[in-house]
Amino acid sequence: MDQEKKDDVYDEFYDCVNMQPKELEEWLDTEESRSVGDSEGGESTGHKSGRRIVEIKRTNKDDLSDDQYDHMNKVIGYIHRHLAQKPSGDIENSDWRYSLKNWGHDPCR
Repeated sequence: MDQEKKDDVYDEFYDCVNMQPKELEEWLDTEESRSVGDSEGGESTGHKSGRRIVEIKRTNKDDLSDDQYDHMNKVIGYIHRHLAQKPSGDIENSDWRYSLKNWGHDPCR
């Protein structure tokens, strides 16, 4: 990935991920967070992603690895796809919102 593409991914990631690392860590410790997502006998994909997002957000831009940029790109795609599937009605306590929060985006902001 060239530097221009990395800069685009970085900016888009920070536009999409609207939760701070500490806030996301606290969310990931809740029952609601663990109650959603595809889990194959353990931690869900979104929950695992949330932990990686915390790590990425605590890493200086110049120190981010290609693997981290790849994950940032995956996060951007997930958030955009999931936002397009917004259910009708109150989303405050919905699995849809909980899944997005696991990926670092709170749609109620």
